[in-house]
Amino acid sequence: MSSNRPRVGVLGMIKGFSFSWLPSLLIILALLALWEGYVRIFDVQKWLLPSPVVIAATLVESAALLSRHAWVTLVEVLVGFGLALASGVALASMIAFSRTLERAIYPFVIASQTIPIIAVAPLLLIWIGYGLAPKVIVVALIAFFPIVVNMVDGLKSADPDMVSLMRTLGANRRDIFMKVQFPSSLPFLFSGTKIAMTFSVIGAVIGEWVGSSAGLGYLMIRSKPQFLTERVFAAIVVLSAMGILLFLFVGLVERLVIPWWHTERRKRALENSG
Repeated sequence: MSSNRPRVGVLGMIKGFSFSWLPSLLIILALLALWEGYVRIFDVQKWLLPSPVVIAATLVESAALLSRHAWVTLVEVLVGFGLALASGVALASMIAFSRTLERAIYPFVIASQTIPIIAVAPLLLIWIGYGLAPKVIVVALIAFFPIVVNMVDGLKSADPDMVSLMRTLGANRRDIFMKVQFPSSLPFLFSGTKIAMTFSVIGAVIGEWVGSSAGLGYLMIRSKPQFLTERVFAAIVVLSAMGILLFLFVGLVERLVIPWWHTERRKRALENSG
């Protein structure tokens, strides 16, 4: 009897996953079928709009080329995101730790997002030159804002009763921050991290568009003048897959780091449904 329980659990997980993603999968398949039918019926040239079949064939035929450039973009994304995460957490902690620092720094954090990143990227090439550094900085500039804003909100959302209790017990500001504020901010931090991860992919491509010698953005720029539109679409598919996988990876890390939050959320959902 006990040996059958894990099987039921696994089957339940598979069924739940299938049912949750089935509507999206059906919509995607329907759109691809309409796309393929439109191209075939109206005899659209592949340099203008390649069909899904042609794009799939390009993904297979150019797998080595796409993987080589995808690796360059992935490195830019991960390094830039890591820089944004480290600086974002440090900056948010400073803002939440001191009201004076919040008044001094927070307006600059908000103002940094009003500057078009496409205008900053060429300046980085002039100041730093071609290479990994300007792409990493572009990624970090785009990704750090949602991390900072969400974590600041999370640090400020700490239970005031718990903070008062810690003060009554003689805890100092550092103890309150580490034992109350920081743990309560983790769900907010991961929400910002998910957004930042997807932004990082966009930032890497923008940096490569402005100036690079490798990467999926570079491959797209080089393919357009040659009317290799199917390769451009293939690069977009790879970028989308990269963004989705990185987003799911952050979600997996979130479940491992703060399982208690997901448990509480499920309990609240069950209570509300009941």
